[in-house]
Amino acid sequence: MLSLPVELTHDQAKACLAQLIAGLGAETASPVVVNAKDLGRFDSSALAVLLELRRVCLHSGKALVVQGQPQHLSDLAALYGIDGLLPAS
Repeated sequence: MLSLPVELTHDQAKACLAQLIAGLGAETASPVVVNAKDLGRFDSSALAVLLELRRVCLHSGKALVVQGQPQHLSDLAALYGIDGLLPAS
């Protein structure tokens, strides 16, 4: 299972995405599950990271599910109209 860090803002987004994509190599199951329960401080960059990870997963024929997402992340996704693209479990 992949995990998001405690903090994911613009400053960490590029490194976080690279780490998540690198971790996809070990993920054979579909859907790929990303654990977001530890995510405490974030901005809209967290959504950008998850959307790009979703695109990479779909390119590999896998779905993406975000587990334990904070309510504020869900609210932010709904505000941008992309909540349907990042299903929660």
